[in-house]
Amino acid sequence: MKEYELTVLIHPDLEADLETPLAKVRDIVTSAGGKIVREDNWGKKKLQYAIKREEFAVYVYIDVELPADAPLKISNTFNITDEVLRYLLVKVDPKGRAALAEQAKKAAEKSSDDTKEEA
Repeated sequence: MKEYELTVLIHPDLEADLETPLAKVRDIVTSAGGKIVREDNWGKKKLQYAIKREEFAVYVYIDVELPADAPLKISNTFNITDEVLRYLLVKVDPKGRAALAEQAKKAAEKSSDDTKEEA
């Protein structure tokens, strides 16, 4: 199974009961044989341009692990799902993720060093 990042833009009218469309997204991922690792709701944001006459969307970011044939199944299902305005499914670059982790580690070490010097 490979790691993917899935960003879903959910219709803004569904913000009041967000759990229903999110459950549908989760079901699509798991029925394709995937596993949800992490989920992060970024909230309602203004779109750069209108999509299906909507100016806003609820952004949800999900880390998933998928088998080789799952991305095509997920894409085909999202294309006909009314709750999802847009989606982006990309494969995770392990080198990029490791570089970000290393950068965060260095930043944490630097901030702890700065704190020690002030004391």
